[in-house]
Amino acid sequence: MRYSLLKVSLCLTVMLDLSAGAPLSAQHWPQFRGPSGQGHAPRSHPPVKFGEEELLQWKTEIPGRGWSSPVIWENEIWVTTAVGDADDPNRLRLGALGLDALSGKILHRTELFVIDHPEPIHDDNSYASPTPVIDERHLFCHFGTFGTAAVDRRTGNVLWKNESLKVEHQGGPGSSPIGYRDLLIVTCDGANAQYVVALRKQDGTQAWIRHRSAPHRPDPITHRAFSTPLLWTDNGEDLLISPAADQVHAYRPESGAEVWHVRYTGFSNVPAPVTHEDLVFVCTGFFEPALAAIRRGGSGDVTQTHVPWFVSRGVSTLPSPIVVSGRIYALNEGGILTCLDCQTGKVIRKRRFVGNYSASPVSAGDKLYFCSEEGKITVLEPNDSLDILQVNRVNGIIKASPAVVGNRFYIRTENHLYCFAEN
Repeated sequence: MRYSLLKVSLCLTVMLDLSAGAPLSAQHWPQFRGPSGQGHAPRSHPPVKFGEEELLQWKTEIPGRGWSSPVIWENEIWVTTAVGDADDPNRLRLGALGLDALSGKILHRTELFVIDHPEPIHDDNSYASPTPVIDERHLFCHFGTFGTAAVDRRTGNVLWKNESLKVEHQGGPGSSPIGYRDLLIVTCDGANAQYVVALRKQDGTQAWIRHRSAPHRPDPITHRAFSTPLLWTDNGEDLLISPAADQVHAYRPESGAEVWHVRYTGFSNVPAPVTHEDLVFVCTGFFEPALAAIRRGGSGDVTQTHVPWFVSRGVSTLPSPIVVSGRIYALNEGGILTCLDCQTGKVIRKRRFVGNYSASPVSAGDKLYFCSEEGKITVLEPNDSLDILQVNRVNGIIKASPAVVGNRFYIRTENHLYCFAEN
């Protein structure tokens, strides 16, 4: 595989990420679905009612196209984007924008990769869909097969690039990277190759790689997956829960060693896993989506021993579920919200929302926020009645999952980045 590395090293040692499950300051939203990777912002209290003319702090136009979520560290917010070349319709420029989180002013515009004749993507996808990872000094951007890069977020300068992680997405990139200590963990589940790889944050070199161990079906199209993994602490030990086509794996994040796996039938899965107590919940993907509960413990193939329940109606293939107070809330792309008991899988209640849904929900304070593709943000009371408190609206398509820091609610549409907050 081709590998290119800019000869620019990070100064001193890369600051280590906090371990899985450790609390982070309410001033950070460092990766896809926030500090926990599960969409929770328990100490945040964003507004319930807001809109284009109400509690709008700022609205900044974002050039290009990208469905990656914003990431935030203190007073900086970053997004990735893909911009067409004005002089060459077959050329694409992939980069990142850094903004002041309080004013919306663009501080940095960093170009990372120039791609000639990029492979086609699905109409619902973008070339900048994976959400970056941010820490005290760095931004780590991943564009799937098109490249991975580190940026000094204080200057906007590129620190290193890695273009070795080649895979046939057949639909475009989707899986977001996650940070673990001094590693950046990247998922590559394509039609031609399926693996998880850890890059060293310091220089982008490979620390470990692990290929999927369970069998796939014969058709290569069913080998693809686009889910983002989750760090989960199991009896004091960190596990990387990594869904793939037809299987989900638990790896040791420091080494890539496999601990266990579960087999199912499903591919092109997008939702990220979520957890509750001793259970992790995984959406299996197309064509018959299901939600599987997997009990921690065990080793090797635990399909027959550690799956206490399996639900196959009303399950999402796009938005990730969210867990609050022993209930799992699963919204499918058609707007059907299902509330289930985490321990038993029993359906408590269902409610239909208007619209189509791609973005994953967030839990902020004691409210749930669901964003539709049509620009509606439904605020829900997380109870068994599924009481709707408010339906807000912005002008634009929403496919990126929102971010929450303090009392601020950030939403990315196809053309703008919004910030809403109480004055």
